[in-house]
Parts: sequence; structure tokens; C-alpha cells
Amino acid sequence: MFPYPDNQPESKPLTLRELNLQLKLVVQKSFPETYWLRAETSDVRVNHASGHCYLEFVEKNEQTGQIVAKARGSIWAKTFGMLKPYFEKETGQAFVSGLTVLVNVSVEFHELYGFSLTVYDIDPTYTLGDMARKRMEIVNQLKADGIFTLNKELQFPVLPRRIAVVTSPTAAGYEDFLNQLSNNKPGFPFYIKLFPALMQGDKTEESVISALDRIYANADCFDVVAIIRGGGASSDLSCFDSYLLAANCAQFPLPVITGIGHERDETVLDMVAHTRMKTPTAVAEFLIGQMKLAADEVSDLEDRLIYSTDKKLAEQKTLMQLLFSRLPVMALNILATHKTATNDRFRKIQRLADEHLAENKKFLQLTEQFVTMASPDYILKRGYTLTLKEGKILKSASAFAPGETIVTRFADGEVEGVVTTINKK
Repeated sequence: MFPYPDNQPESKPLTLRELNLQLKLVVQKSFPETYWLRAETSDVRVNHASGHCYLEFVEKNEQTGQIVAKARGSIWAKTFGMLKPYFEKETGQAFVSGLTVLVNVSVEFHELYGFSLTVYDIDPTYTLGDMARKRMEIVNQLKADGIFTLNKELQFPVLPRRIAVVTSPTAAGYEDFLNQLSNNKPGFPFYIKLFPALMQGDKTEESVISALDRIYANADCFDVVAIIRGGGASSDLSCFDSYLLAANCAQFPLPVITGIGHERDETVLDMVAHTRMKTPTAVAEFLIGQMKLAADEVSDLEDRLIYSTDKKLAEQKTLMQLLFSRLPVMALNILATHKTATNDRFRKIQRLADEHLAENKKFLQLTEQFVTMASPDYILKRGYTLTLKEGKILKSASAFAPGETIVTRFADGEVEGVVTTINKK
């Protein structure tokens, strides 16, 4: 058995309430003022009947993330009604769990509810600084991983007609987006496929990434991805300051267009997207504008083609007219050239013919002379005779026999005789 303390009579032990009341007095005396406390919000919940906000304040080890301190907190309805809209307007962030805040609190100990902190004021600039720090940490990590500008580096399609839309199907911004594209004045055709996702709350990151996964499975069917969110408060945008969501979008194989916030609100998702617009309607106008640029370029090419064709036809017409005007002169020149060439060829042929005839004439003369010189009459005139037997010229002495009658022919007549002697060589 443990002995009673010296200052406490053994016959009268303290009740739990008495002990807690003494603790309450000690806390009141020790912490009589309010104190500025830096902590992280956790388990934030609002009693809608009373309007009171109940939460926990925690502190985590920066290296391990483990909770090293915890305290129950309360923001009474009157104070919460002023602090919540003020905080959310200044930070653009909903008052939810997971925020690092600087709050003015009183330290209390209640005999029934125990230790707690009552919030009287909040400094949104501290949270803004912490949010900016976390956002910068995410951006730096994306840059260190080499993926921060990957989506921006994708070539934007010339005709962004097939659009995968990530948004809530009940969002007013989605209807505005559809109406803007469907009723565009030029009448450009757009093909839109909705991939439903939550666009606010703790499940946004998981839901949007899931939608992107479904689009990725059919990436060849789309030209661009539009992540849009119409309406709602700026305080709901913190879910888009997510490393995992930003990393998914930065590495997505299709250009991502965002229209999830207001003009002055830029989330990490906006930073990594190929193109950031402020609203769903602005995204629709951007897509229509891209189609119009392509149409204008085609129209410009058409005008340039028509101009070039007309210019070429005009040049050809001028050339034809010039040729037509010069055709008679050219024809006369050609005819004169042909006539000269023909005359030259005729003279050449005539000359060659004359030369050929002269050669043939000379040949005939020589032939005639040879024939004349070879004729018997020419030979006889030169003093030669021909000996014939029975009308045939004999060229050999052996062809004769003694007693045969022969005829000797002279140039001026013939003599008959009888062979008496034959002398052979």
C-alpha cells in the first residue's frame, strides 16, 4: 500500500472533481492571459445546430511526421462565425484539417471536460506563408524531378476537337463549357467526353487522378484534356496544390488545360498545366480561338494560292500575247532559215550530182575507149589480121592441119588460102 502524502489526512482522500478543480485553479493562475499558438489543425468539425467548431491542435515531428503533442480546441459559434469567413477570404483556403495556423487562445482546464484551448483570434498571414512555403516545396520538388515543364513542352494540336473533360457532372461550369462550345459562332465541331470527378474536398486528388488514368487508357481518342471547375469558393482550391496530382498532369501525354479557379488564384496544377485559363467558359473560348486560328490560316493559304495562281496565269497570258505578236516574224525567220538551209542542201546535192555525173561520164569515156581499142576492127586497122577456119577465129597453130582451107581477114577485105606447112614453136 502507498502511504498518504504528509499534507493530506488519511481519513479524507480527494475526489476526482476536487482534484480537477484544484488543477483548474492552478491553470487559471498560471495562464491568466491569451497566448499566440502555432499548431496544425486536425479533426475539424462544426456542430451545425449550435454553430460551434470543435477541433484538435497537433504538433508533428518534422522528420518523422509523428504527433508529438495534442490539445483539444473549441471556437464558439459567435467567434467562429467571424473568424471562418475572414480566414477563408484572406487565404483563399477553407478552414479544414491539416492547416498550419497561428491562433490566439486561452488555456483552460474544466473539471468535466479536461484540458482545452479556446480560440479567440487567428492570423491568416501566417497560414498564407505556410501555404506558400508548402506550394513552393511542391514546385521545387517537381522541378527537381525534371517534370515541371513537361506538359507545357507538348505541341498543342492544330485542331483541338476531341476533348476529354474532367469535372463534376453537376457543376454549373460544366454546363457553361458545353453551351459555349456547342453554340460557337463559326460552327466548329467539338467532340466532348466527360470523365466525372470530385472537384472539392479531401477526395479530389484521388478522384481526378483516377479520371486521368481512364483518359490515359484511351489517349489516342483525344486531342486535349480540360480540367474545369465552375463556381464554388476560392477556399476549395487547396486540393489542387497536390504533388501527386500535379505530377500526373505534368507527365500526361496530352496537353492539359485548366479552368478551376479565379483570376488571382493559381494552384500548382495550374502551374504545370500546358495552358491555364481562369474559368470553364474561358477554356471553351480558348479552344474555339485555336480552331479559328487554324481556320484563318487555311483561309490565308487559300487566298495566297488564289493570288499566286492568278499571278501565274497573268504572266502566262502576257507571255502568250507576246509570243502571238512575234509569231509572224518568228515564222518568217524560221521559213527563211529553212529556205536557206534547203537551198544549201539543194546546191550541195546538185554539186554532188554533177561530180557524180562527171565521174560516170569519164568512166564511160574510158570504157568506150577501151571497148573501141579492144574491137577487131580497131586491131585490124593497126595492121593485124584474123585467121578463121569454118567461120571461127583460131588462136593457135595447132588448130590447123595441112590442106585445110583458111580465111585471113584484113581491115579492107579477106583472102582464102590452103594450109601447106605448119611451123610450131
